[in-house]
Amino acid sequence: MNTLDKLNVLLLIGAAVLLAMACVKADRLRAWRESINPSAPEVPDSAFAVARVVLVTMAGIGFFTAVRGFGVSDGMSWNDHELTSAVQQATDDLDGYRFTADDSGTSAYFADYASLLEEKVTRYGGADAPASGVTTTPSAADTDDDANLTVTADGADASFCTHIERGRSPKDDYTPPGIGGGEGALTYRGYRLMVTTRSGEC
Repeated sequence: MNTLDKLNVLLLIGAAVLLAMACVKADRLRAWRESINPSAPEVPDSAFAVARVVLVTMAGIGFFTAVRGFGVSDGMSWNDHELTSAVQQATDDLDGYRFTADDSGTSAYFADYASLLEEKVTRYGGADAPASGVTTTPSAADTDDDANLTVTADGADASFCTHIERGRSPKDDYTPPGIGGGEGALTYRGYRLMVTTRSGEC
């Protein structure tokens, strides 16, 4: 639970206390007051009525503020359901993803697997999830052909291990035309990603 959620919970507790105070009967308050100070002047019923209106109004404001606060908090951080759904959709989207790369293996479509996966997960987060806060951490032994990335998000307890395997796809090779309009000297190799995801860290 983040700090904003804790404040919202305190607001709800405070509002409930105010509402409980408003429900106490006037006779009970008079008896309690008299037991403490028997010589105190009697409080009229109108004063208790005004006090009840004030307490109920304050309780209503507290409840309303807390509910709005939970809505704001939900939009500032991820939860497990949002992350689970986003990771699954990102996995489905990337499984079978085709691209080309130069001789060094560098693709013009994305910088690395971590940034590619992070962008996809963030995109599929939905309207209630924030547009940031996703972290994709590569494993130390990752290569261009085989990688494992741990996916986490701010506010969510869940984590996921996404396995990305790169396979050659010769039919997707691309040779851009040369300067004179003929066949170019550089051929970009075609690749296909095979992506799976499981719960937990890699």
